[in-house]
Amino acid sequence: MDRTAVDSSMLRSVGYDPVARLLELEFTGGRVYEYADVPARVHRELLAAESHGRYFVRRIRGRYAYRRSGASR
Repeated sequence: MDRTAVDSSMLRSVGYDPVARLLELEFTGGRVYEYADVPARVHRELLAAESHGRYFVRRIRGRYAYRRSGASR
């Protein structure tokens, strides 16, 4: 999955598969996590957010099932 680099102290890049509704987040430490059943709206809002990290904490963390991915950039 292609990811878009973001300017954030928490996140390095963000990817999204609209067919699978899978959000892929690469954190600044290098770990990548996949979040399941995420609406496209959440992906758009995350990319548009003034603070990507704050949006993640408030709107994604704890709301969607996730797993660590072996993917890296």
